[in-house]
Amino acid sequence: VQLQASGGGLGQPGGSLRLSCAALGNIFAGNVMGWYRQAPGKQRELVATIIRGANANIAESVRGRFTVSRDNTKNTVDLQMNSLKPEDTAVYFCYLSQRGLQWWGQGTQVTVSS
Repeated sequence: VQLQASGGGLGQPGGSLRLSCAALGNIFAGNVMGWYRQAPGKQRELVATIIRGANANIAESVRGRFTVSRDNTKNTVDLQMNSLKPEDTAVYFCYLSQRGLQWWGQGTQVTVSS
C-alpha cells in the first residue's frame, strides 16, 4: 500500500487549505483513513479519521473548522481546513489502517502565517 498526499502549503489565519490523499495497492473494506499532524517539538496527534460507511472522528481542536471526507470508489480521503489558526501549523500525515496494519504518507507541510 502507498499513500500519496497532495495539497497544503502556506495559508493565512482565517483562510482555508485542502489536503488530499490517495491510497494505492490492495485496499480492503472496513479500513480507516484519515489525517494526523505533528508540530515542531510535539508528538504526532490525530486530526480526523473516517471509517468506510461510518461517521468521522475529529479532534476537538479542529472540530467545526476541519472536515474529513472520503471517496470509497477511488480510495481517497480529503481534509478541508477552514478558519485556519497559526497553531494548525504542522506536518500533516495521511493515514490508513486495515487488517491490523498501518500505513503513513510522506507528510505534507501546512504553515499558517500572515
